[in-house]
Amino acid sequence: MNTRLVVFFAFFMCLALIACRNNKEKVIYGKIKRETVAFTPKVTGRVLKLYVEEGQSVKTGDTLAILDVPEVSAKIAQAKGVVKASSAQQLLANNGATVNQLKQLRAKYAAAQQQFDFAEKSYTRANAMFMDSLMSPQAHDESYARYQGAKAQLDAVTAELNEAETGTRYETKIATLGQQEQASGVLSEAQTAYSERYIIATNNMTIETITLREGELATAGYPLFNGYIPNSTWFRFTIPESKIAAYKKDKKVTVTVPYNNQNYTGKILTIKQMPRYADITTAYPDYEMDDAVYEIKVQPDNVSGAEELLYNATITFDGKNNR
Repeated sequence: MNTRLVVFFAFFMCLALIACRNNKEKVIYGKIKRETVAFTPKVTGRVLKLYVEEGQSVKTGDTLAILDVPEVSAKIAQAKGVVKASSAQQLLANNGATVNQLKQLRAKYAAAQQQFDFAEKSYTRANAMFMDSLMSPQAHDESYARYQGAKAQLDAVTAELNEAETGTRYETKIATLGQQEQASGVLSEAQTAYSERYIIATNNMTIETITLREGELATAGYPLFNGYIPNSTWFRFTIPESKIAAYKKDKKVTVTVPYNNQNYTGKILTIKQMPRYADITTAYPDYEMDDAVYEIKVQPDNVSGAEELLYNATITFDGKNNR
């Protein structure tokens, strides 16, 4: 009698294990997901003030925070000085020499002309005396050197005066204009960087986390705000290759949320293969090791109603009833 009871009990336990396994096989587990977005500063600076809190909903164009970037302010001051200097150089090139500069050059030219005339007369007399053997070769050479020096000085002053009277060369004007445009570009770049001290929301979102507080250093590219895009809730499941044939795109399915015991209808939006290293959301990965794993994205019919669901909460999917 005891032997029969033991055999019956063992048989009953086997049936229970088989039923439990079959139940696990038909129930698929997944997660509630939302589209996320992060806002990062483009410049490095200390958080001067935060204008939002975690859990707050913001709209496009709202100011989330302001940074203190004294280095950029210093660059703006430097760029303004460069712009002033380059602008002055361009004006100088366009306007040419002033009236007083022309007077100075003309006076310099007159003095050089007189020196040249005197040197030329002296050399003419010296050359005649040298031809009559009345002057030594050394004295003759000295007179010729003074004549050549006066001539070279006159040529230089003449060229300088001609340049001042005819105006600055076209190439010089182009060069100074390029310098001014370059300086203006540097100033514009610095001003743009300074405007980036304001962290502005580029789209609507609900803020989940704020990674830094006032007084902390925010580096360029580091996510300062993380949140969810409104009306972007979806359900994620992973299905092995051996069972994926039962699910098609646009197929209607019913998803159960255990924590509030409510059902949500939706349709399969996408089916895509996951990389080998990707996370698996199914609680009972009883598929073969050689099976590829596919992610099923289900979009709820009532997206606004699904907004109240907790992010990353577990959901179930009755694979048998939804086939």
